[in-house]
Amino acid sequence: MLGAALVPALAPTLAAAQDAAAGAPQAADPPASAASEPTADDGPPRPKPPEFEKPRPDEVPNDEALVAAGARIGEVRFQRLNLFDTRLPEEDRLLFRWANKLHLLTHESVVASHLLFKPGDPYDPRRLRESERIMRTESYFRDAHIRPIAWHDGIVDLEVVTQDVWTLNPGVSLGRSGGKNSSGFSLEDSNLLGLGKELGFSFKSEVDRSSKKVSYHDKHVLDSWWDLQAQYSDNSDGHVHELIVRRPFYALDTPWTTGAQVRDEQRVDSVYDRGEVLRQLDVRDRMVSAYGGWSAGLRDGWVTRWTAGVSLDEHRATLAVPPNEAVPPGTERQLVYPWIGFELIEDAFSEVRNQDQIGKTEDVSLGWFVNGKLGYSLPALGADRRATVFSLGAKVGHALTPRQTLLLAGSAVGHVEDGQLQNSLFKAEGRYYLRQSARRSFFMGLSAQRGVRLDDGQQVLLGGDNGLRGYPLRYQSGDGRWLFTTEQRVFTNWYPFRLFNVGGAVFYDMGRTWGQGAVESSHKLLKDVGFGLRLGNSRTSLGNVIHVDLAFPLDGDTSIKKVQFVVEVKESF
Repeated sequence: MLGAALVPALAPTLAAAQDAAAGAPQAADPPASAASEPTADDGPPRPKPPEFEKPRPDEVPNDEALVAAGARIGEVRFQRLNLFDTRLPEEDRLLFRWANKLHLLTHESVVASHLLFKPGDPYDPRRLRESERIMRTESYFRDAHIRPIAWHDGIVDLEVVTQDVWTLNPGVSLGRSGGKNSSGFSLEDSNLLGLGKELGFSFKSEVDRSSKKVSYHDKHVLDSWWDLQAQYSDNSDGHVHELIVRRPFYALDTPWTTGAQVRDEQRVDSVYDRGEVLRQLDVRDRMVSAYGGWSAGLRDGWVTRWTAGVSLDEHRATLAVPPNEAVPPGTERQLVYPWIGFELIEDAFSEVRNQDQIGKTEDVSLGWFVNGKLGYSLPALGADRRATVFSLGAKVGHALTPRQTLLLAGSAVGHVEDGQLQNSLFKAEGRYYLRQSARRSFFMGLSAQRGVRLDDGQQVLLGGDNGLRGYPLRYQSGDGRWLFTTEQRVFTNWYPFRLFNVGGAVFYDMGRTWGQGAVESSHKLLKDVGFGLRLGNSRTSLGNVIHVDLAFPLDGDTSIKKVQFVVEVKESF
């Protein structure tokens, strides 16, 4: 979907009248040498607020010397920057000054609640970098930086610099993929009154359903690490009611976690083949879970965590038919199981720019992350069957060379009954990045999924809504699928109206499904080519990258349009 906040959305029209040249392209991309390393500036050269560019003062020793000297943290100062830095000529405009006045800055106590240190603690540069990563995960911060600014009598003073984005979204959203439109109206604020709370009201009309939703999310209840989430959704085909209360493993050194979740959902699932609905099922899902966990924290660059809990997982599905017809047997399952889980994390993070975002700092894990859960459902606890419930996931990143990065991921989730896999899904993905210069990169991605005895209504699908951009949504279905994508990406120096970072891509997609799945389906190899525009949303919290693509199918049947127009908001390039 394509959203825009009210004030930033008006900015291009009014600001253009003041300075039409503000978004003009700058210097050309420098030549790249295959033997050279990436330039120090990983992104297009753009003016930043001066606070983000300040070097460490000469009188402050480096991190190694501070740690060796047993330095302790003294004063922690906060620089909270508004939406636009009016000290920069490009942003010293009437409308931008109005936007700054209308916006409520994130409270200092909210910024402080993200920090893993306090005055008097030993100076630990790792905790500074991890605090930056935690703040950058918040949608209401454009960027975050922590640096030492003074050194005296064994005390080091710190400065925490953050810049807000526009978080109030009274807007209209529009999108198109796979030949289908979506739309909606919302009133949302992910930083309500500058308190870091998210409150939203929305109405959306999408392919499967229309929905009216109220949601609330507070990741730092009373400036603590407790997390509260709630949503109430009244849909055209049912509802979603959910409440989550938890204290997560919020940092590598967090010693314990606990939480509980209640979710009740009623919906209609559609079974697709070649983009057409073959049948529909009335589905009711309930999930109740409670857990606790512990960890010894970071040891020699690794973190091991253990959790244990108990869950109820209820699923009931019946074929949706006219009231005068006989109702066929449905799918019913009620699992109640204690479980134990684990996580293994390697502390190996890298800061990059222009990988999956445009002109933003990205925190990429170049180490291992492995997690799993194993439980056993027992009739004595109220279950309707015995079953072994499992989930397993793994991710790892490799910096093959200074210019090449490889990210791998895999997962498995499902349960085993009478020695057979049931409702199980296996996934694998590889992502390869070749940085050709500061503003150009080559990307390849390969992913695969395999479902085993999935619940009726659950399908492995392939089409315009999940990566095969030249085809209708949900065009192929089956037991499994694979998809290959390659892109030549360009990150331009164009920053129109100081609101969007502009990029572009030329792409090629290829994939297919296999197996019978829920229906008889064609599984021929499908390919497409295309090109598109990318808009990095750098001033609001509404979405990360807006995609506007033209895709041309190379296969398929005569019913497919020769050109597919796709507009989406995604988390990455």
